[in-house]
Formats: sequence, structure tokens, C-alpha cells
Amino acid sequence: MRCIDIENTSILSRFRSKYIGDRHFYKSVLTMVVPMILQMLVTNFVSMLDNIMLGRVGTEQMSGASIVNQYVFIFIISTFGAVSGPSVFGAQFFGKGDYRGQMYTFRFRLFSCLIIAVIAALLFEFFDDGLISLFLSKDDPPEIRAATLGYGKAYMSVIILSLVPNAVRQAYASIVSECGETRIPMAASMTAVAVNLVLDYVLIFGKLGMPVLGVKGAAIATVIAKVVEAAVIVVWVHTHTARCRFIIGAFSGFGIPLALALNITKKGVPLLFNEFLWAAGMSVIAQCYSVRGLDVVAARNIATTISNLFSTFYVQLGVCVSIIVGAKLGANKLRDARDTDNKLLFFSVIASVFVGVCLLPIAKFFPMLYKTSGDVRSIAEYMIVITALSFPLISYTNACYFTLRSGGKTGITFLFDFGFTWLIVIPIAFVLAYLTMLPIRPMFAIITFAEVIKVGIGYFMVRSDVWVNNIVDDK
Repeated sequence: MRCIDIENTSILSRFRSKYIGDRHFYKSVLTMVVPMILQMLVTNFVSMLDNIMLGRVGTEQMSGASIVNQYVFIFIISTFGAVSGPSVFGAQFFGKGDYRGQMYTFRFRLFSCLIIAVIAALLFEFFDDGLISLFLSKDDPPEIRAATLGYGKAYMSVIILSLVPNAVRQAYASIVSECGETRIPMAASMTAVAVNLVLDYVLIFGKLGMPVLGVKGAAIATVIAKVVEAAVIVVWVHTHTARCRFIIGAFSGFGIPLALALNITKKGVPLLFNEFLWAAGMSVIAQCYSVRGLDVVAARNIATTISNLFSTFYVQLGVCVSIIVGAKLGANKLRDARDTDNKLLFFSVIASVFVGVCLLPIAKFFPMLYKTSGDVRSIAEYMIVITALSFPLISYTNACYFTLRSGGKTGITFLFDFGFTWLIVIPIAFVLAYLTMLPIRPMFAIITFAEVIKVGIGYFMVRSDVWVNNIVDDK
């Protein structure tokens, strides 16, 4: 009996040593990640209120904006992908103390984000009808389809103006966060949130003497808020050059050393395509769900709105993994990077379990905030519950993705994220949507819990230590 107790104590001790950090570890992690979480939390909270306000106006307006936001989501994730490659180098340059190298990565990400914004704007302008119609089921009444299409086009015609400020904000916020200044993007987001919230109320419902603009008012509010958010970050960076040394000389020219540009491109292109194709894949899956009718589109919009708010925690913990672990790799602290990553992975999963448990009781009440049918509310409640139960799985694979990315293994992350989505999840969704009559509830559960497969893949990839690399070493 004594031997068993000693053995159990030894196992527990090894487990705690490998996966649980000390007070200093969690203090440093929380100091970085809490402002990032608050920034995204506040942004998602306002998006949720925006969505609820439109939901109070009517299902067609809410669905039209929801469809357009599927494409805005692809744009936002694509700009995130565009800064991901430079960020791999930027985090390691910062850990090394090479601010000029970091400045070059800033130029690269700013150019990339602006190019993507222009391309997206052209697509939104000339292909609005076709893009929105992909989500309209032929089984729905013609008048509902026509109304949803009209509201979607009205929303898209305005939201297009938010693409450039969104691109600028992404480029600046990503490099500011690398410098440990995570409170600044948070402050910018909170300022934008306040602007957005007030303007949503005034413009959607026609308060303070303004006309009732509905879905178009929501889009105008979003555009103004994005301009404000970008302006706050840009002004702060250019007035705090001692803390943002990367900005010194950033606009004195537009050149990037060829070798570095090629390296960033080599590492960054897989990440950019991965993020774009992953986001596009999410929209393809959403389109598969829409085959079951506009009730499902509306229900998924409701469920996604609240689950996005709660997913903020594990999403930003993943970003934190790439920054902290990337800086240690750049400083050539390889063993420390591996140990830190183990603890961050475990912390991310435990945090997501807690967040998922908190979301479960909300599933019953949140859909009631929307002026929609009982069927839509019932489907939305079910989707929220399934999503909450899947949080630990998704948080683990999210942290694995950022772990692989921190060491510059962008080709592997491409296969890990894009490959799983397009080779496994989308075929499952397509078969269930188009080749069976399976109801939306089991269909949604099967597609969501396919994440279990990705968990296994991520575990073996991270365990292999293939990501433990210093990619900015002078040698």
C-alpha cells in the first residue's frame, strides 16, 4: 500500500511539474492575456448587442446581415493570416531585441492587409447578389428570400467602407501586442465599442431625431466604430515611439530586405492561405447548414453570436501561446519554450471547460432576446449547448495551432488547419446536407464533434517537438 501511495505521489508530482505553473507563471500570463481577452470580449459583446438589436427588428434583416458577416469574417481572418507570417518573425525579433527587424515585419503586414482589403472591396462591390444568394434556400418562400437578399445587399453596400480601417487596425494591433502592449488594442476596442453601441441604438431604431435605418444603420455604426478603433491605435503608436521602437523609420521608405521578405513570404503564405481557406471552409459549412432552410441560418446566427463571446477566452489564450513561446524561441530558450507550452496548453483547456460550463445555462434564455419563431429559438438553444460542450476540444486544437506557428512550422499548420477542415469536416457536412435527410440537430452535433479527430492529430504534432525552432538566429 505504501508503495502505491509513493508511486501515485510521484505521478502527481510529475504531472504538476509538467502542466501546472507557479504563481509567477500565471501572473505573467494573465498580465498579457487579460487585456487581450477584454479587448475581444468587449468587441464581441457589442457585436452581440448589434445582432440582438437587428433581431428585434426582424428575422430577415438579422439573416441578411448575418450572411454578409460570413464574408466579412473571411476578410477579417484573412488579414489575421496576413499578419501571422510576419508575426512569427516579429515575436522572435522582439525577444531578440532586434527592433529594425520588427519594423520590416510591420511594413510587410501593413502592405499585405491593405492589398487584401482592396480585393475584398472589389468582390463585395461586384458580386454582392451571387455571394448572398448562396445562403438562400429554394425551399423558403420567395418573399422571404427576396427580403433577406435586399437587406443583405443594403448592409454590404455600407460595410464595405470598414475594410480599409479594419486592415490598418489589424496591422498595428498585431505588432503592438507583440511588444507586450496589449492594453492599447483593448483601449481602442473599448472606445470603438462605446461608439458602436450608441450609434447602433440611434441609427437602427431612429432615436435622437435620426431616421429608422435598420440594417443599414447597423452597418454605418460599424464603419464609424472601425475608423475610431484604427485611429486610436495609430495615434498611440506614433506618439509613443520609445515604447514602439519598431515604428521609428517605418515610413521613411518602403523597402524590406529581400532575404527577410522571402523568408516571411515562405512562412507567411501557408498561414495566409490557411486562414483564408479555413474561414472559407467555415462559410462552406454554414452554407451546408443553410440547405435546411432560413430558420437554421437565423438559429445559427443566434448561437454563433453568444458562443463567439465565450470563445474569446480560449482564442486569445492561443494567441498568447504564440507570443510567449515565440519570444522564448527567439531568445534561444528552447527547453523553457517547451515547458511553457505544456503549461499553456493545459491552462487553455481547463479555462475552456470552465467557460463552457458557464455558457450552458445561458442557452435556454439567450434565444428569447430575439423577435423570431419558436422553432428558430429551439434550434439555437440546441446549437449553443453542443458548442459549449465542444469548447475543451476546440481550445486544445487552437493552442496546438499557435504552438506549431510559434516555431515557424507554417507548412504543418497549413495541413493541420486547412487539411482537417477541407478533407474531413467539409466532406462530412456536404454528405449530411446533400445526400441525406438527417435533421439539423444530429447533423450539427456530428460536424461539431468531428473536432475529436483534430485533437489526436494536434497532440502528436506538438509532442514531436518539430516546432521547437529559433528562426531568427543570426546563423
